[in-house]
Amino acid sequence: MKRRDFIKAAGAGGLLAAGAGQAQAARGRHRWKMVTTWPKNFPGLGTGAEKLARLITNLSGGRIRVQVFGAGELVPAFEVFDAVSRGTAEMGHGAAYYWKGKNPAFQFFSTVPFGLTAQEMNGWLFHGGGLKLWREAYADFGLVPFPAGNTGVQMAGWFNKEINSLEDLKGLKMRIPGLGGEVLQRAGGTPVNLPGGELFTALKSGAIDATEWVGPYNDLAFGLYKAAKYYYYPGWHEPGTTLECIVNKKAFDALTPDLKAIVAIACQAVNEDMLAEYATRNGEALESLVNEHRVQLRRLPDGVLERLERLSETVVAELAERDAFARRVFDSYRGFRGRATRWTALSEAAYLQARG
Repeated sequence: MKRRDFIKAAGAGGLLAAGAGQAQAARGRHRWKMVTTWPKNFPGLGTGAEKLARLITNLSGGRIRVQVFGAGELVPAFEVFDAVSRGTAEMGHGAAYYWKGKNPAFQFFSTVPFGLTAQEMNGWLFHGGGLKLWREAYADFGLVPFPAGNTGVQMAGWFNKEINSLEDLKGLKMRIPGLGGEVLQRAGGTPVNLPGGELFTALKSGAIDATEWVGPYNDLAFGLYKAAKYYYYPGWHEPGTTLECIVNKKAFDALTPDLKAIVAIACQAVNEDMLAEYATRNGEALESLVNEHRVQLRRLPDGVLERLERLSETVVAELAERDAFARRVFDSYRGFRGRATRWTALSEAAYLQARG
């Protein structure tokens, strides 16, 4: 009897030990949800989020499994920030200027009119102190941000009428987010903030008179050439828009050091890869828009660009005066831009002018 009791106890102990081991193994695995501001698998933006999810899953050997939800599948496009902040999802993919209502200074971490290019943004964020400020800004919301994509210089947008002077901007109802929208408002227009999935219908129906989105690659995918006649450049309002991966801080802190490093490295890899993809696809899509769909390309007049730049300087300077943190971000951004501009003029700009 004693022997049987001993065997039963040993067996039960073994089962308990096995259960504890399985629980410990389970604690080392993480199932994360990623919510995005983009339509599911939308070229470049949506597929970039999918690529990030696969990369994290594969590099971690499945210890972090990430499932992606497009805009509206789990939460609406513009509720991504709040969803990740409160832990509804562990990750999000979007752009910081969508959350300017939380803190206007967030917009510096996506793009600034007449500001830094993609290459310069990467320099400021990774080596110029920008990312440190960005993480300080998001810490109050329980979030850890990572640069996770860049579209490069965008287009000025699609218009149903020609823009020949500043007068043509007055009363113009245009979808344009972030600081660019504030600049348009100063010029007499009416900025509207809409998620990408609603742009075609709004433009086609006349609910808006114009829209910017990204550039030829994404604009062709949305069929915006069917809703507007004129396609303007350059994208003064978005010279190098950084996209973000935001991670819930509690979820991130629960990771081991190697898994934290995998998330960071995957974000940086996707950040670089997306820019390379846009450099390739935009040229291909532009040929299709012009040669197959007979889109009319137009350059914004110098007078319009000059006025928009002056208004941009005013808008950004006023933002810097709102609070001490905004001033710190502005000073960092402006200081980096001053140094970068001098070098860019002697390198990229001079070379492109020589290349013709």
